[in-house]
Amino acid sequence: MNTVTLYTTDTCPYCRNAKALLANKGIATEEINVQSDPSKFKEMLDRSGRRSVPQIFIGDTHVGGFDDLAKLDRQGSLLSMLA
Repeated sequence: MNTVTLYTTDTCPYCRNAKALLANKGIATEEINVQSDPSKFKEMLDRSGRRSVPQIFIGDTHVGGFDDLAKLDRQGSLLSMLA
């Protein structure tokens, strides 16, 4: 199963929504808080090319933000990406 990595901050409502969506499906995540570690913000920027959070990866595949994750879920593609 591919690892789900979330780049987040403490105050981001979309980050909370992404974590809740994944938790409700029983999907474990690796959370990287970019607010508490500036080097992780640079890592997120280098990997995704985006400055906003959350930035979500399934394995090495960049999913995007919460809206992109929710769209994958609605389309039924989320679970197949985890396999």
